[in-house]
Amino acid sequence: MRLTSLKLVSEKREKEFNKLGIYTAEDLCRHFPRDYLDMTHVSLLKDSYHNDVILTACEVLNAEVNRYARRPYVKALCQQEGFLFTAIWFNQLYVADKLTRGEYLFYGRIRNEYGMGWSMVNPSFERADKNVKLKGLIPVYSLAGALTQGVVRSAVKQALSETRITSCIPTDLQKKYSLAPLKDAYLKVHSPADIKDVEDGSARIALEEYFLLISAFKVIKGGRDDARLNRYSVTRAEVDEFISRFPFAFTAGQENAVNEIFENLNSPHKMNRLIQGDVGSGKTAVALAGVFMAVKSGYQAAMLAPTEVLARQNSALLEKYFPEFNVRTLTGSSSPAEKREIKKGLVSGEINIVCGTHAVIQSDVAFKNLSFVVCDEQHRFGVAQRASLSEKGDGCDVLIMSATPIPRTLSLIFYGDLDVTTIKDKPAKRQEITTAVIPERKYPDMYKYVSEQAKLGNQTYFVCPKIEGDDEGTTMSVTELYEELKIKLPGVRLALLHGKMKDVQKNEIMSAFRAKEYDCLVSTTVIEVGVDVPDATTMIIYNAERFGLSQLHQLRGRVGRGDKKSYCFLLSGADTEDALERLSVIKNSNDGFEIAEADLKIRGGGDFMGTRQSGKMLNDIKRLRFPVEVIFTAKALSDEAFSGAFDVKLLTRIAAEKYDSLKDVTLN
Repeated sequence: MRLTSLKLVSEKREKEFNKLGIYTAEDLCRHFPRDYLDMTHVSLLKDSYHNDVILTACEVLNAEVNRYARRPYVKALCQQEGFLFTAIWFNQLYVADKLTRGEYLFYGRIRNEYGMGWSMVNPSFERADKNVKLKGLIPVYSLAGALTQGVVRSAVKQALSETRITSCIPTDLQKKYSLAPLKDAYLKVHSPADIKDVEDGSARIALEEYFLLISAFKVIKGGRDDARLNRYSVTRAEVDEFISRFPFAFTAGQENAVNEIFENLNSPHKMNRLIQGDVGSGKTAVALAGVFMAVKSGYQAAMLAPTEVLARQNSALLEKYFPEFNVRTLTGSSSPAEKREIKKGLVSGEINIVCGTHAVIQSDVAFKNLSFVVCDEQHRFGVAQRASLSEKGDGCDVLIMSATPIPRTLSLIFYGDLDVTTIKDKPAKRQEITTAVIPERKYPDMYKYVSEQAKLGNQTYFVCPKIEGDDEGTTMSVTELYEELKIKLPGVRLALLHGKMKDVQKNEIMSAFRAKEYDCLVSTTVIEVGVDVPDATTMIIYNAERFGLSQLHQLRGRVGRGDKKSYCFLLSGADTEDALERLSVIKNSNDGFEIAEADLKIRGGGDFMGTRQSGKMLNDIKRLRFPVEVIFTAKALSDEAFSGAFDVKLLTRIAAEKYDSLKDVTLN
């Protein structure tokens, strides 16, 4: 149902909703609140503390745009029982036109630091008129353009009344597990009477989503016991000879992984194996051993990487360790002539190994006898993308690598068709990275340290969660930090990198940083995956509380790649108990699996699984807080539905229809 079919949504408003990714009434029902106003209690600023999030009533005296600041903002002077304070909105200049003198309800975080007085930054607000009753929980939604909370609430309410929301879980299973109607769950989340409604509704919606996700993967992935078509002739002695080419001895974990791959390739069934290994555990070396088993047996191999920088990095390793074989690199930036030559060589079999990005999985890329596929950093690829590469050969053996640890209990659910190998140990020479949480008063010392390291030839990453903009006025953006560091680090060569840049530009900057043309790289999380810069010894992460612990661990793993002692500095914009608890986990542990378990325990199923989901299917529910046990219940329901006890034809069709939305879904 198109949005304009709703009485309150004009074509102009429809465009504003489109900016939020909302195109239909069904999408609007899935636009879940980002927060709730507790209208049962209104607080006074003078009774609140720095960093408290409160609902407060006040009178707005005036509001205007300050256009003379480095970053223009809206500033309002407010009064509360004779007590004056300011409210500031960054990146929301339209607020000045919405605020007029009068009584308002503000909801947001209190700031009172550095002798600057009381203020609220980017608070949500609405008129405190007779239509706002101080009772119950009021949903707060993400907005765009000229949309207001009132407009969104009304539109969501109408969408819920006119949209048919039904469960995909077989009716008999719904009765057996005493599941509430799915429509009731949506109503509870959008119009809760109390916090229990929010919790119950969130859990029911999450159960539905994960049931469908797990079921869809069963449909997509199919059976695991496909018969082997490719016969490998390589001997274990030849594999050991290949391993001896490396300038280091394999760890026990690496040896075990190689053994399992060798056994797979000599078994009656094709291989589908996931290698989980912490940052720096040597997964790539194991993958190269697998590639050797294929090409030594006369087959072709392909290695898929999520970025061109990583693809060329892997390709350089392949050329180094496979001098007797023809290795080529195929990426989006390859010239037309180069692409034609590589495609011709793959079809003829002249090229033995190709390493590349998404360019390798294009429909016009064909192989003579592809038998071994490696997906590096698998969490950046969707199921369909990985499948499209393996389907370019007959009965391909697939090796998937992940440096993002996922707790074993969850890996058994989402990787049920894969054999999972975990490499726990790390090379003996690799030093542990020392991690510290740095208070703001220590920033000058930190900048001095970075300058000194640059003089010694050591490099530093500065990472921010956002390219620009700010939800609460407390998040440092990468563009702001870059400008700030130009002043604070004179003489230090700085480069800026973020996701809105073109791939060619990103590759050039990353390659130049690796070649030591820059001392510091100021970046978003685009540097998270696999980039190997041996002289990078310091990682500084701003607003660390905004990242998941596993993501912080991944970012930290970008340093310490060489033999130099390395450090990670965490800078937090929040000093809440929850934020400090989470950062203490990353500070006190270098074990990615231990960190992943802690992340799951602290943040719950919604946040943990939502942080890395890029598919629309789960992206909507990442704001929902629910216990991780919901996912296990969904697994039990899906297993029972597919056991043959129920008619799953409809379920299979619905799950299969989700294939398109699943193609970008990532599982850690």
